[in-house]
Amino acid sequence: MKYLKTYKKIGLENDLNALFDYFTKTLKESIFTWDYFVNWKKVSDNVMKVEKELNLLNYLLGKENIEDEFIRLIKEYPDLKKVLPILIAIRKNKLAGLRIITDIKTMKYSQIYTLFYNEDNDEDMLTFFRNSGLKDIFKDRTIKNLVDYCYGVEVGIDTNARKNRTGNLMENIVNSYLKELNERYDFEYICQVNSEKLLQTWGYEIEVDKYSRVFDFAILNKKRNQLFLVETNYYSGGGSKLKSTAGEFIEIERMLKKQGIYFVWITDGLGWKTALNPLFETIKNNDYTFNLELVNCGALEELLL
Repeated sequence: MKYLKTYKKIGLENDLNALFDYFTKTLKESIFTWDYFVNWKKVSDNVMKVEKELNLLNYLLGKENIEDEFIRLIKEYPDLKKVLPILIAIRKNKLAGLRIITDIKTMKYSQIYTLFYNEDNDEDMLTFFRNSGLKDIFKDRTIKNLVDYCYGVEVGIDTNARKNRTGNLMENIVNSYLKELNERYDFEYICQVNSEKLLQTWGYEIEVDKYSRVFDFAILNKKRNQLFLVETNYYSGGGSKLKSTAGEFIEIERMLKKQGIYFVWITDGLGWKTALNPLFETIKNNDYTFNLELVNCGALEELLL
């Protein structure tokens, strides 16, 4: 750790244990906002893209000779095939690698992707219609309207994105601090930056541990010719990820420090209560590890200026 005047301002002496104690006691229980739960715009946009096709498929609901009607409708409107995956809650981009076992004993499988993009495969389409459960659901009118049904499917799929939204929330919070500081001081910053973007934007050529490495923020103090690379994350719960991330960021700190680059890690969440040792080691070995409380108290502002 590097001692900052901000630490003294909040009553902390130049002592690792004191900083660690303050850090863990001020971890945030939540950073969630109401839009964390469901991204309604995304849900609505996705449904609107296929609303016409869904209304055409509504014709099948409650039909007696439903298999014949299903094939007839698919032949008349071939684009309906591309809508069928969403009815079983699977995205188009997930189809390519998806294989369905057709014989348990031999483990024979078929590739589901071709179902929805090949022509003249009536029997295969009927197999899908029956075995996926859609035939029974359509026939007994368990579903009253496929547009409404797909809203429910999209909400369900969207909840899987909450993990990513947690990361985005943390980035948004830090970004709001940076925007405010940027209005008062003369520095530049960019979001979601890799080594190539750094070179193109500011002419900085840096060595990274892997080509795919992307930092949440890069900040340039032109007056001092100082480059800061920032990572942010939030952990509401525990898990092995916390320990591995802490170890990874210690190594990143060492790598960047050799190049004269400052590395800042802003992390928060009660999940750290389950991984205190890795957190302690990171605060000890890295110069600048902040939580949101420290950022709010001025630690990031002091460092950048």
